[in-house]
Amino acid sequence: MKEYVLKLYVTGKTPRADRAIFNLRSLCEAHFAGRYQIEVIDVLERPKLAEEEKIFATPTLIKYLPAPIRRVVGDLSDKENVLLGLDLRPHPEDMDQGA
Repeated sequence: MKEYVLKLYVTGKTPRADRAIFNLRSLCEAHFAGRYQIEVIDVLERPKLAEEEKIFATPTLIKYLPAPIRRVVGDLSDKENVLLGLDLRPHPEDMDQGA
């Protein structure tokens, strides 16, 4: 069973950051329940880490596992584009339910 490791970079406690966190958690629960780890990183609190990861805009989501590493920028509200951008394929039964 695949494990999904995701890091979401945000800038402070803002409505856009909150929306991205909510959208990411909803997407993961719908498609990868029990098989994902999410770390939310505030670039204001950890600017060196953001610099090392070359974060130029927020919110930025990075999928580390399964390989390859992929990035998506934005509030993650377009679930289909997020799945496509991260090269994640939901299970066929998820698609049948309109998730």
